[in-house]
This record gives sequence, C-alpha cells and structure tokens, in this order.
Amino acid sequence: MTLSELGIPRTLEDTADPARAALVVYDMQAGILSQLPHGPEVLARVLDVLSFARERGHPVFFLRHMSLPAKLAGVFQRRQAMHWQRLERQEDIRPWFLRDSPGFALADELGPREDEAIFDKISMSAFEGTPLAMALRDLGLTSFMLCGIATEIGLAPTVRHGSDLGFIPIVIEDACGHGHAEAGERALQNMRFLGDAIMTTTNELRTAFAS
Repeated sequence: MTLSELGIPRTLEDTADPARAALVVYDMQAGILSQLPHGPEVLARVLDVLSFARERGHPVFFLRHMSLPAKLAGVFQRRQAMHWQRLERQEDIRPWFLRDSPGFALADELGPREDEAIFDKISMSAFEGTPLAMALRDLGLTSFMLCGIATEIGLAPTVRHGSDLGFIPIVIEDACGHGHAEAGERALQNMRFLGDAIMTTTNELRTAFAS
C-alpha cells in the first residue's frame, strides 16, 4: 500500500464514521457520579452521545473502575487509595468500587444492550489491562469517540495511550466530567495543544451528520 492509499481521515465526518469509530463510555458509575455536583448534567450529556452512537450503529464499549479487595491491593493501589481518601494509615482504607457493590455499577440510565460490551479495569487508561484495543482492531476500527468521567484522571491517559496504540481519539468535550474543574480544563487544553485527538462537542457531532 502506498501512502496515497492510506486514506487518512482529515475531517470529523471521516474520523467519526461508524465504519471507523467506536464509542467508549468511561467510568459512568453510580459511586463516581454521586461524588460530582455536576453528575446529573454529565449523565444527561453522555446519554445524548450514547443515543447518537446507537442511532448511527457505532460499536459501544463501557468501562468500569474496579477496586481490589484489601487482601489483593498492593503498594500502588494502597498508596493511591490513601491519597484519594485522605488517609494516613493504610488500615483505614475502604475500597470504593468493589465488584458488584452499589458504587461499582454503571448508572441505570445507560442501559447497556446485549450487543454492547462492558470492560472492568484497575488502571486509569481504558486500554491498560482490558481487551479494548484488541476489540477495536478486530472490528477494523481506527478511532474512538470518548466521553465520561473524569477528564483529568482517566480520559487524559486514555487519549494518550490510545494515540500511542495508533488510534485517533475523538473527545466529546461537553460530555466529559471532571473531579476538579481547573485540572479538568488543563487536561482538555493539553489535548488541544498536542493535537493527537479531535476535539468536538455533542452538537458538532450531530450537526456534522445531520444530513
């Protein structure tokens, strides 16, 4: 194949075509949404994106963050939990997202369908320790649309990791929530600066494919 035959997508319409792009919905879990004052707003926007993707036949993948039981949590997991829970002693750690706990569950409104997948992870990147990259490649996809929470914690490393794996990220900015507003905006600014991802909004997506 010559360079001229690669068919490099240059526009949002090309890159977000269902034949090229899946939708990745990141960590829209009950126990995370309940911590965010703007959780209901983020959920509404993610539901709009999800409706758009389903209407157009995009493959859909949901991610969930999972805590390990205390017995299985090692140095990094414990250190991270102590920082997030503002603890001084590891004995006081309480895993927030144990499998099958109420906080671990996806928001009911998302209603994953039988032809959609859910991947669990203990990492921040959606690609680390999950079959996501394999699944995208096996479908012949070259890009992924991304929404969910939290921008500065999980979406940013997913964008960078996905880019390093050769996928083109499409970040739907208004459907991305944050744990810390300034950190979330800095993460978005960095994505815009680096240029690996296409930055868009729900309205821009719908307008691009309105005809």
